[in-house]
Amino acid sequence: MARVIGLDLGSVTCGVAISDATGTVARTLKTIRFPQDDYDLCFDQVLSLLEEYEIKKVVLGLPKHMNGDIGERAQISIQFAEELEKEGYEVTLWDERLTTVSATRILLEGDVSRKKRKKVIDQLAAVEILQGFLDRENGGF
Repeated sequence: MARVIGLDLGSVTCGVAISDATGTVARTLKTIRFPQDDYDLCFDQVLSLLEEYEIKKVVLGLPKHMNGDIGERAQISIQFAEELEKEGYEVTLWDERLTTVSATRILLEGDVSRKKRKKVIDQLAAVEILQGFLDRENGGF
């Protein structure tokens, strides 16, 4: 399996995670910061990463409401995915409910300071999204 990138798209940041070459383990890569709702700028930066790391497959978090409904944030993710697909990338939308909560819990248990948590929370949420996908692809669940 080739490397895969996972994205946690927010309104001002996009956490990015990348898999190892075997497609087994996800790790943090970076946080893309952009002006609020400037998804074009974010998109360009994501494309640069995809080219740099020769990525063909993207797992993009889909922020559903707790009842499973699709809201405005999820619609933005769907549109972002459609634009990536137009560029020739394979995109899987991944239910990201509670990934940020889980990432926060991990950082709190690791006694990471509030300032440092803010810098890496989006990356860690992207790792949660990507690792869930990789586990499913590899028969983990």
